[in-house]
Amino acid sequence: MKVLFEDKFIIICEKPANILSEPGDGGEDIVTMASEHVCKPCYLVHRLDRNTGGAMVLSKMQKATGKLSEAIQKREFEKEYLAVIKGAPEEDEGIFKDLLFKDSQKNKTFVVKRERRGVKEASLEYKVLAKTEHPSHGVISLVRVKLHTGRTHQIRVQFASRKMPLLGDGKYGSRDNHCETALWSFRLAFSHPITGENIEAKSMPPKEYPWNLFKLEELL
Repeated sequence: MKVLFEDKFIIICEKPANILSEPGDGGEDIVTMASEHVCKPCYLVHRLDRNTGGAMVLSKMQKATGKLSEAIQKREFEKEYLAVIKGAPEEDEGIFKDLLFKDSQKNKTFVVKRERRGVKEASLEYKVLAKTEHPSHGVISLVRVKLHTGRTHQIRVQFASRKMPLLGDGKYGSRDNHCETALWSFRLAFSHPITGENIEAKSMPPKEYPWNLFKLEELL
């Protein structure tokens, strides 16, 4: 397990893709791995989808958990992702705002047109970092995404609903089965829940398809 930052209150890990965020459906999970690393219980602050890797913060004490959770709710916790999408947005920079409904039975989120019970507003901003031509999928783009809200599958569904699914994301329409969902937790920034120190942690995607189609070190 790669550790990006650690003190006696929190630990920021790099969660590999295909590792669970917390104990659940079997298989390894980052909470157990972090707890074994520090030899004491660690507590979940936020989740990443199983197929999503990258920076993830855990707390070592409940007091820190509560303060970090409060910072996330108040949108004082910055979360940025990298994604590889089919196609490209009309504008190289912009904001997506949608109403999302999560179908728990299908474990899938949908964009809907009107507010009703269970519907939540979702907002993100994006910037296209690079584009390339893929022999099978045409134009694909590397985008940097900053979340304003943290809804289930938010990035995946907001791009897919605009006919730009993330590569490898079959649940939301990608026909590329040569990779996992191309989504990576690239940057976290927040005030330390105990000391107030400004904390920033970054995690780079692995040098494999589709990330290796772009010169990430030059773009970031």
